[in-house]
Amino acid sequence: MIRKGVILNFLLLSALGFAQQNNTYSFNLEEAISFAIDSNYSAINARRDIAIALQQKWETTATGLPQIDGKISYNNNLKQPITLLPAEITGGSPGTFVPVTFGTKQNASAVATLNQLIFDGSYLVGLKAAKTFLKYSANLSEKTNLQVRTGIINAYGSVVLSEELIAIFEKNKINLEKNLFETRKIYENGLAEEEDVEQLVITLLEIDSQLSNAKRSSLIARQMFNVALGIDVDENIVFEDSLDDLALQNISLSLLNDALNIEDNVDYKIAQNFTEQRQLEMRLEKSRAMPNLSAFVNYGTAANSDDFSFFDSEQVWYQSSLLGLSLNVPIFSSGMRSAKTQRAKIALEQAETQMEEVVQNIALELNTAKSNYQFAIENYENSKKNIALAERIENKNQIKFTEGLATSFELRQAQTQLYTSQQQYFQSMHDVITTKAELESVLNAPDLINN
Repeated sequence: MIRKGVILNFLLLSALGFAQQNNTYSFNLEEAISFAIDSNYSAINARRDIAIALQQKWETTATGLPQIDGKISYNNNLKQPITLLPAEITGGSPGTFVPVTFGTKQNASAVATLNQLIFDGSYLVGLKAAKTFLKYSANLSEKTNLQVRTGIINAYGSVVLSEELIAIFEKNKINLEKNLFETRKIYENGLAEEEDVEQLVITLLEIDSQLSNAKRSSLIARQMFNVALGIDVDENIVFEDSLDDLALQNISLSLLNDALNIEDNVDYKIAQNFTEQRQLEMRLEKSRAMPNLSAFVNYGTAANSDDFSFFDSEQVWYQSSLLGLSLNVPIFSSGMRSAKTQRAKIALEQAETQMEEVVQNIALELNTAKSNYQFAIENYENSKKNIALAERIENKNQIKFTEGLATSFELRQAQTQLYTSQQQYFQSMHDVITTKAELESVLNAPDLINN
């Protein structure tokens, strides 16, 4: 009974562990985006970068606040140094010396020092630089979120596209197998040519190959989607949205008329941060020519003894304290500070030129994204019409072939045209989804900065 109980518990624990390792998730597209922004690997590290920037800001701030250091020392002169004094002091012969030992064999001291920065131009610049770095990290996080969103949309669309292709290939395969079976029977009865059978076999082999490739692509697309989500590649995902629904939801002609507020674009904000950083670097180099002033005060105590008696109540400790100011005035650097300032100025000019380039590139990206999105919508509408036409043409040729009015080659052409139209139709839906995501990223339409 004990052995049976142990085995049963082991099986239950194994089953529980297996269940925990194979979770099943279910997402529509918006839920997948929200999940990924929280769990995507890059998004997680981007938030950590913000946390690092916050700590760096406080680190810079703290350098101008009071600093207290403590020091405790203990010395044991195993062999005390000997000093030679003229023997005449003790009544000895002139020209001779008397060895003398000064001080005690052991001594201990404890000192606490408070340092306070009073004025330093580089410190003030450093505070502003820390704030700029924090804004830069936040903007990088926003850019990462936009990239994660675009990546999830692409990956989600790729999975549902592959599933649609698998379904249509399987449907086409069933129809072809039926046609091939009927054509073989007709051929066996001497009412069709062998070429009719061979043409259908060729088409069926092509469909088989495309179906196998679509299944492999679906597996890879699912694993890529899992990685984009930030979960294990083997986790099971249920996709709630269909490709057709996503395409219809993402057709928004009004988006083509949206104007860009350049200050909302994340690439512009990052370029602006970079320019501010260069400005602060130039100000930092200029500030190094200014004097800096600091103050300190310390308090200490010291004791001396020939024996280790520092914890005895009779031990005498002598107190001391010191207050001081330190003023450092840069006077002459042989042109080094001037060269550093000029170098920082040139770097600032480079950043300003890059800023102008970024503005032009953003305008180009916007026009390109709008053009691609408009083409994707038009291509989707045309593909929808094409697939309807291709279905009618294939159906007519199927009837003609059955009645002996069309050759197998003509039927195969119609079938190939239909299969191509089907793939183009599904791809056009995927393109609508992805090109809209790219346009929204340029416009910064989704507000992901606070996620």
